[in-house]
Amino acid sequence: MKKSDQAKIVSFSRLVSSAPGPIFDLLADPRRHGEIDGSGTIKSAQVGGPERLSLNSTFGMKMHMGVSYKITNTVVEFEEGKQIAWRHIGGHIWRYILTPVDDATEVTEQFDWNNSRSPLILRLMKSPQKNGVSIEKTLEKLVQNFNSLT
Repeated sequence: MKKSDQAKIVSFSRLVSSAPGPIFDLLADPRRHGEIDGSGTIKSAQVGGPERLSLNSTFGMKMHMGVSYKITNTVVEFEEGKQIAWRHIGGHIWRYILTPVDDATEVTEQFDWNNSRSPLILRLMKSPQKNGVSIEKTLEKLVQNFNSLT
């Protein structure tokens, strides 16, 4: 990855007291994304979507950020138990990378806006900074609540 590409990735990691499998299962179930969402924008998965994500699967989410809306995502990276990422029409990617560490898993969440269709709008809206705060809140919810989520 080029250095310029890294500049457009907001990334934070936390250690979760679990093997990667159960964490990945949670991330691969779009119906459960709202349970760990630190942004407060995810309301629910749209009815009729997949129960478990896989490469190239699409899933819709009901969202609310000032106004309610629906967004369709496509899984663009998928390595069972290790990495999952999706993007929507805006072009940016939400990615989770799971790395085993002793009896735990380092969970890295990333907002990758290298391929965003509207980088200027993202900058003006301060999306990278706001998403960084949301990522930290998501990871904190995952760490604090993982045992009750599984």
